Parts: sequence; structure tokens; C-alpha cells
Amino acid sequence: MTGRIFGTDGVRGLANGAITAELAVDLGAAAARVLVDLGGFTGQRPVAVVGRDTRISGQFLEHAVVAGLASAGVDVIRLRVLPTPGVAYLTDALGADVGVVISASHNPMPDNGIKFLARGGVKLDDALEREIEALVGRPWDRPLGGDVGRVTPYARSVEEYADHLLRTVETSLAGLKVVLDCANGAASVVGPHTLRAAGADAFSINDDPDGLNINQRCGSTHLEAVRDAVLARGADVGFAWDGDADRCLAVDHAGNIVDGDRLMAILALDLHERGRLVSETVVATVMSNLGFVQAMGRHGIGVHQTAVGDRYVLEAMRAGGFNLGGEQSGHIIMSDHATTGDGILTALQVLQRMSLTGSSLRDLASVVTALPQVLVNVPNVDRDRTDDPELVAAVAVEQDKLGETGRVLLRPSGTEPLVRVMVEAASPEEATAVAERLADVVRRRLSL
Repeated sequence: MTGRIFGTDGVRGLANGAITAELAVDLGAAAARVLVDLGGFTGQRPVAVVGRDTRISGQFLEHAVVAGLASAGVDVIRLRVLPTPGVAYLTDALGADVGVVISASHNPMPDNGIKFLARGGVKLDDALEREIEALVGRPWDRPLGGDVGRVTPYARSVEEYADHLLRTVETSLAGLKVVLDCANGAASVVGPHTLRAAGADAFSINDDPDGLNINQRCGSTHLEAVRDAVLARGADVGFAWDGDADRCLAVDHAGNIVDGDRLMAILALDLHERGRLVSETVVATVMSNLGFVQAMGRHGIGVHQTAVGDRYVLEAMRAGGFNLGGEQSGHIIMSDHATTGDGILTALQVLQRMSLTGSSLRDLASVVTALPQVLVNVPNVDRDRTDDPELVAAVAVEQDKLGETGRVLLRPSGTEPLVRVMVEAASPEEATAVAERLADVVRRRLSL
């Protein structure tokens, strides 16, 4: 098979359309051959763990991936429904050679995806993904007889993942009234269970998945539900996860949205004050609001910025040894406790900060004063020519005018003939005016 089938976060698309059972079998077998070979096995039977979110298509895709892995001689442990970070944790805790998550994260229910984890529960780099792609559909020597893999269920995946999360909390969360929007996804059981075990008075909504309702007008992409529940119940805070619970966004007691930038700021200050923030640095993408960067600077915390995507955040964290990073979307990575973003862990650590300081989420989040941000998408342009001299000069002029009170960012789309113009400024009016001026230059210079 030729062509790129892995995206920025595994293989993702319409279930039974782009993501078929046949592809899942082939990917499972190919991934087993690549990742197991890294271990140099000599007779020891390799092991994989497989988990999924609550989508109905996850049932047949799970069985297909398991079949592919077992056909390549890998013993498979089925974790069943578990958040992505839970699968990553158990990949490491169980000493597995391969971890597989069947999920399309925050995407709508008809989509699904397959992502692989290497030993230790870490995401694959591009080189390993290319090796897997190269083997998909190619003939290979299959094991026979007793050399094929065994498949067993694992009954304690939820309990063991929850126990791991609880070990990260150093104080009781008693007295905090919390609403949890589980997105009818993978955290519907383990999320509320864990927060209640930590002492919080947790009320959960959208926690009754039927295979069809995951992310349906709920979770981190639809915060109206959790906001309304917080206000109706007089809760201290509400958290919303996505379908595989690797993201977390929040609302305060007054219903104000607390995005990933503000959550990262809260966690960064907590680690900083306790002497636990490595190199006094947090990793964020270029889409983090300038207000977040400024807030961190006022407290002596540096911000290392990367391209958009959690994989780039992770790469920078590993390269620099940093222990906190994330995205405005709520994908926050605390590498002292996890190898990927973990929405339940984020909620626990924010609640711990509230408990230790006696402060409301609104007060803690007020450390960041976000600059007004305007995003203009310019379609039908050559996304590969954003280095056009006239466009570069126009951006420089606008950035010079804004100075330290604003920021300009041009981002070509990774999949469409489109360029995104993002501007932050002291006022919405100024941001809009700058964005429109630059969008006009993009249209004039880059039109197809």
C-alpha cells in the first residue's frame, strides 16, 4: 500500500468508510511486526493492550485490530472501554510492547480512528508510522499453530487506572461541588468514580453512552451543557471531557469558560510555587493566547512554543525534559504522571489547587488576561507560498504597529488550499482590522 494513512494523531476517518475492518486488521499486523521487532525478541511472546471509546464502530474495529495483532503472534489484552491516557498508562504498567487506542477523540460519532503506542505508552514518531504504512498490504510470513497470539480480557483496567490517578492527589477534595460532562464517552465510568474517590462531591452528566451519542451536543466541544448544570446546581466548577478524555475544559461557578491556556497557567503556577516546574518552563503551541505568555512572564515562567498539535508539544517536552505542556483546546500533558494528555488528571490537579489555596476557579484563572483574538480563514489560495515577500513584509508592518500589545500569525492549512490569519490585539476592533488587511493581501498574492 502506498500513500500516507497516518495523520497528526494516528489514523482517523469515517468508520466503515475510510476506516474499515480490513484496514484495521492490516494495521494491527503491520504495527505488531514493526514495534515488536524493536524489542529484539528471542522466544519471549510479545504483548499488546487494546482499548477503545464508546462508539458503536469501536466494537468491530477493536476485534479487527486484535485479530491483526494476534495473527502476527502477539498476545493481546483487551482493556475494553478506557480513556486514551488510561490505555497509555496500562501499556507501561503492564509492560506491554504495543498499545492501541480505537477512538476518534472529539470527532462526531460516525468517525473513528486507530492510534498506536510504543513501549512505555508513548505515541509513535513519524519514522515508525512510515514503517508501519510500508508493511500494510504486503505479503509476510505468518506464524502458524501455537505461534499465533492469545487474546484475554482484563477486568481491572478501570480500577487500576483510577488508582493511578488517585495517587497523584496529595489532599482531599472534600467540600468541592463539581459537575462532570463525560461526553457519553470513555470517561463515563472512570471519571466520576475517580473524582468521588478523591473526595469531591461530583455530579455527572452525559454519562450514559449508547454507542451513538458520544460527543453529541456535549463534552468539551459543546460547553453549554456543563455550564447550565453548574449554574443550576450551584456548583463550584464544571469540567468537560471529550470522547476519549484526553482533553479537559472547564467553567467556573459563574459559568465563565476556562480554556486550556488558563488551566495550564493554573497548573504551571502550582508547580512553580512548589518548586516542581522543570526549568521554570511550560510548553505551549503558537495558538496559545499572548495573554497566557505575558502572564507566565510576570511570574518568571518561560513559554516554549511549538507548532500546533499535541505531538509537537510532547516532542518538545521530551527534548527539553519539561514536565508541563498543552494546548488551548484543553489537551494538557503532565509528564510527571502521564505520557499523553489526560482530562481526568487535569481536573484532579486543578481541584487540588483550588483546595490547597481556598480560591475559586475564577480567581485562579484571572491570572491570564486574554487578548482579543480574531481568526480569518482565507480559502482558495496557495497555502505553500506564505513566504511571499510582499505578504511577509505586510505581516512585519502590522506586527511592528502592534508591538508587544499584539501578535500576528499566518498558518497554512495542512489539508486544504486555505491560509488562516490570526491576530491578537488590545481591542477586538483593532484585531479585526489587522486581520482583514492581511487577509486581503493573502487573497491578492496567493490566489489560485
